[in-house]
Amino acid sequence: MAAPRSPVRLVAFDLDGTLIGRDVLLRPRVLETVAAMRAAGIAGCIVTGRMYRAAVPYVRALGFEAPMICYQGAAIFDPASGTVMREVALEAPVVRTLIETARGDGKHLQLYRDDRYYCEARNEYAALYAQLSGVEPIVVRSLLETFSESGATKAVIVDDAASAERYLPRVRQAVGDDGYVTRSYPEFIEVINPQVDKGRALTDVAAWLGITMENVVAIGDSWNDEPLLQAAGLGIAMGNAPAELREHAAAVVGTVEEDGVAEALERYVLA
Repeated sequence: MAAPRSPVRLVAFDLDGTLIGRDVLLRPRVLETVAAMRAAGIAGCIVTGRMYRAAVPYVRALGFEAPMICYQGAAIFDPASGTVMREVALEAPVVRTLIETARGDGKHLQLYRDDRYYCEARNEYAALYAQLSGVEPIVVRSLLETFSESGATKAVIVDDAASAERYLPRVRQAVGDDGYVTRSYPEFIEVINPQVDKGRALTDVAAWLGITMENVVAIGDSWNDEPLLQAAGLGIAMGNAPAELREHAAAVVGTVEEDGVAEALERYVLA
């Protein structure tokens, strides 16, 4: 990955584990540095696995106006209106496969549609997701009935971290080439349409803004951010990122608790 030509025109930020930690709060130094970035005329873009409604408060707090990339790249929203600019959903047969697989293996599955998410129980896994996202699920009797003829923007299996890592190959085997399987938090296995990911979505947003990818910096912290960092002119990994992501980054900064985003902006964008 070559360094972007000066000046940087767009910075793409992952949210969880990058801009915010498990306390889901934007830190003062990060807010100050992002404000300096915007004052320099550089646009900011959120690229997250979150739903629109779970991400837009942060977009507004940061003052970003660029399109929001949500659901790991499966949907792009206008942050001002909430209008869907593009969505590529999982096909209905893949959704049914995931429901049947998770049910057969006793796993907690959540499905997303129309910026809401559905599950069959408000258990410890649903509680964890709701705590981190700030959005409560819609609990239904049967996901098979609720999504009987419907695709899904995204599917998420929530488990403890060690079990999620062991279960990942099972999900990949179940969906095959019909789903892109990745992880964000260690407890989450996320599945979206294989035609989309964070990197492809960022490329589309940059094109809409008239910005070439050489002038884009991206910052992320998890496995799902690999396409994001590879697409940008300069890909930066957080210090809390797994080794697999750090290996794909052009630079590594401090952890989210160490205000790594502020360090990235100070060293590679505002210097």
